[in-house]
Amino acid sequence: MFNFLRPLNGPQTLGNGRAFWIAFLVVVALVLAYPFSADAYTVGNIAYMLLWVFMALGLSLMWGYGGILSFGQTFFFGIAGYSYGVLAINLGGGGATVVALVLAIVLAAVAALVLGYFMIWGGVGGVFFGIVTLSATLVLAFFFGQTAGPEWHIGPARLNGFNGMKDMEQLNIPWFNDSNFTFDGISLYYLVVALLLVVYLGLRVLVNSRFGNVIVAIREDPQRAELLGYDTRKYQLAIFMIGSALAGLSGVLYTSWGQFITPASIGLPAAAMPIVWVAFSGRGDITATMVGSFLILLVFQTLTVYSQQAALVLMGAMLLVTVLVAPQGFVIGVVRLAARLVRRRGTGNDIPPPATPARSAGDTRGP
Repeated sequence: MFNFLRPLNGPQTLGNGRAFWIAFLVVVALVLAYPFSADAYTVGNIAYMLLWVFMALGLSLMWGYGGILSFGQTFFFGIAGYSYGVLAINLGGGGATVVALVLAIVLAAVAALVLGYFMIWGGVGGVFFGIVTLSATLVLAFFFGQTAGPEWHIGPARLNGFNGMKDMEQLNIPWFNDSNFTFDGISLYYLVVALLLVVYLGLRVLVNSRFGNVIVAIREDPQRAELLGYDTRKYQLAIFMIGSALAGLSGVLYTSWGQFITPASIGLPAAAMPIVWVAFSGRGDITATMVGSFLILLVFQTLTVYSQQAALVLMGAMLLVTVLVAPQGFVIGVVRLAARLVRRRGTGNDIPPPATPARSAGDTRGP
C-alpha cells in the first residue's frame, strides 16, 4: 500500500486495498475519455446528472456518518442557486461568475450555520430535525413561487415566481486576449468531474480522520461521546454546514448549467429525491452513495423522457423496497455479497464490509 493513500483509507469507507484503487483509476480514466466517444449534447446531460451527486454526498455525510436526517438539501440548493443568479447578473457576468459561485456557496453555508445553530443548540434531533428542515424547504419554495411581480427584483435580477430566474451567465473565467472561457457542454463536464474527484477524496480523508471517527461515535452514542469530552453540538453543526455547502455547490452548478432556476427545483418532490438516492445506495458509505446516486439519476432521467409520473412512482417504490429489503442500501448489499463470494473462492477480501451501525432504543434514524 502506498503511503500517500493512507489518509484516504480507513474503517469508515469501502475500498481500502490496492485492487480498489486500481479499479478507481480505471474508472476515472474511462470517465475522462468518455467525451471523445459521445456528442456534446449527451456529455452535457451526463454533467447535469453528475452535478446532483454533490448534494447526495453531503446528505451521506450528515445522515450516514452523523445520524442527522435532513430534508433541507434543496433548501440550501435553492439559496445557493438563486444567490448565484442574482450575483452573476448584478456583478455583470464574465469572470465575476467565479466570485458569484464562491459567495453563493458561502451564503448556503451561513444559512446552515444559522439554522443548524438554533436546531442543534435547541435540542432538535431525530425525526424532528427532518421535519424542521422540510418545513424550511417548503417555506422557501413557496416564497420564491409568489415572486412573479415586477417588484420582486434585486437590482436587474428578477425572481419571476414559478417561471424562475433566468438570463444569468454561465460560469466562466478570464482567458487570453481579454476573452472569457465559458464552462459549457464538454468543458462543464470536465469541471464537474474534477470537482467531484476533489470532493470525494476530501470526504474520504475527512471521514477516516479523527474528526470522522468522532462523528461516527456521536452517531452511535451521543451521551458517551459527551462523557469522553467532545462537544457533540459543534461536530454536528460542522457536518451540517459541510453537507449543506455541498448542496449549495449542486445548486450553483445547476443554475450555471441551465442558466435558470425555478421553485420547482426546491419543492417537496425535489426535496425527497436525495433521501431516495442515499437510502437506496447506502447512506453509510460515500463511495456507495456516489455510484448509486449517479446510476439512479441515469435511470430516472431516461424514464422522465417517456413519463415523469412513472419516474416519480419508481423513486417511491425504490425507497419502499430499500426500507423493507435492504435497509443498509443496495449498493452496499451488492458489495457485501461480492466480498462473501470472493472469500468463498479463497482469494481474500480486498473490500471489507463496513460495520453495521448499532441501533439503540428509541433510534429514529431512517433506513
